[in-house]
Amino acid sequence: MAGVVVLLVMGLVLGFGIGLAVKFFGAVVDPRLEKVEGMLPNANCGACGFAGCADFARALVALEAEPGKCPSCSSEAVEEICELLGVVAEEREPKVAVVRCGGDNTKAKMAGQYNGVADCKDAVLVAGGGKGCVHGCLGLATCARACPFGAIEITADGIAIVHDELCTGCAKCVSVCPRRLIVLAPASAPAHVYCNSPQKGAAKTKVCKASCIGCRKCVKASEDGQMEIKGFLAAVNYDNPPTAAVCDVCPTKCLKPASDEAASPEPEEAREVVNA
Repeated sequence: MAGVVVLLVMGLVLGFGIGLAVKFFGAVVDPRLEKVEGMLPNANCGACGFAGCADFARALVALEAEPGKCPSCSSEAVEEICELLGVVAEEREPKVAVVRCGGDNTKAKMAGQYNGVADCKDAVLVAGGGKGCVHGCLGLATCARACPFGAIEITADGIAIVHDELCTGCAKCVSVCPRRLIVLAPASAPAHVYCNSPQKGAAKTKVCKASCIGCRKCVKASEDGQMEIKGFLAAVNYDNPPTAAVCDVCPTKCLKPASDEAASPEPEEAREVVNA
């Protein structure tokens, strides 16, 4: 019994001592930290380069990071954070994800029926998926599940499309796509090339009606430097993009106005978004 009493007294003394130490010697928390963290989207997407929003908030308060590094932050939130911390907001160009593939099930030929795990990475490793094009979208929703904002939809025709109004440019979808066909592009870009295959035109057309055949018509129809052909694949110069009118000359319609290919806003319950 005496031993129990001794242990109890020791516990009380130690607890009291620790409490005093924390009170007098503990680290002082900057009151701005909680405010900054509350202004962040708390998506913990990691696009800023930090472990999460809390870690990023600590770096901001310590002036070790710039508010503009968070692509998910609205311009209003960035300005509020800058005002609170007494720093100048840097100008930034909003970016959105672009799925560089137009070969849905109505345009791309199927090499076979894929019955494996509904994950793009697994499909590439095991059987390559069901589509004949080995560079196109598999439509198994790995990118949609990775998106913390529900911005990617898998259509009924088996291809990923992006809801620009929901996309924050966090790049999570970019990193999980095993075929590297998702890129970030300026939200103001008028047109994109929806093809990712570097193969020659003749080889592409055998497996997809919507592929880029490298015909150079877009290059000839645009001003110098606005479009280019890299190998056998057209590319938009986002630093000096062409107008959407150049899309009219594309024979396969793989070069499309951004507004045509982006998913239109729909009620959440009407979309086939796979985020579970």
